[in-house]
Amino acid sequence: MAEEKKNTIKEGYIATVGRRKESVARIRLYQEVKSNLEILGEKVKKGDFFVNNKRAFDYFKDKISKLQLEEPFRITNTLDKFALTAKVSGGGQKGQLEAIIHAVSRALAKLDQKNRQILKKKGFLTRDPRVRQRRNVGMGGKARRKKQSPKR
Repeated sequence: MAEEKKNTIKEGYIATVGRRKESVARIRLYQEVKSNLEILGEKVKKGDFFVNNKRAFDYFKDKISKLQLEEPFRITNTLDKFALTAKVSGGGQKGQLEAIIHAVSRALAKLDQKNRQILKKKGFLTRDPRVRQRRNVGMGGKARRKKQSPKR
């Protein structure tokens, strides 16, 4: 594990994975941004968030999502100290947002033990395991539906 930490910090970023429902988020949290890092033809600087090669606030349009995305940084007082790039797949937008929050929280906890205690107390480090229930055999098409019994 010590070697893994050295490798990610030597490259200038911390890589983590977050999950929620069907969504999986792979993020890179850059501590110092190198001059050759460009996304969408723009140089990446501290405080920039990118999701699937789009600006995060273009990807998640509503204001609540913006606040939720910034929350782990806000409670650890690291709001404009990092740049974030994320690749997200699967699920819906809310699940993807929560997967990113989970991954960011893991990265901040990996960075500093004090951050871990703060994030743990808020519940950001706990993976929410709830997923859609699969369709079961003999249930008439849906997970919890019973087959209609014949009237006669």
